[in-house]
Amino acid sequence: MNAEDVAELIEEEIEDARATVTQPRGVHDEDHLAAVVVSPAFEGKPLVQQHQLVYDALGEHMTTDIHALELKTYTPAEYESQ
Repeated sequence: MNAEDVAELIEEEIEDARATVTQPRGVHDEDHLAAVVVSPAFEGKPLVQQHQLVYDALGEHMTTDIHALELKTYTPAEYESQ
């Protein structure tokens, strides 16, 4: 599963999400990815629940196609304040 497919899946499954998925620097395995996900669905949720929403969106791909996922999640306000 490539980075574009992962981003598309996240955006389809999480309300109003914008996802940027890349391969981390220095990593040459296609199953190691890094994602930045911004969504109002994260409002009021602790970080663990935000990450769980992303893992749920990816479903079985987390065990079959993706070996590792570096994940950063933000609400729109958090992302804008960076």
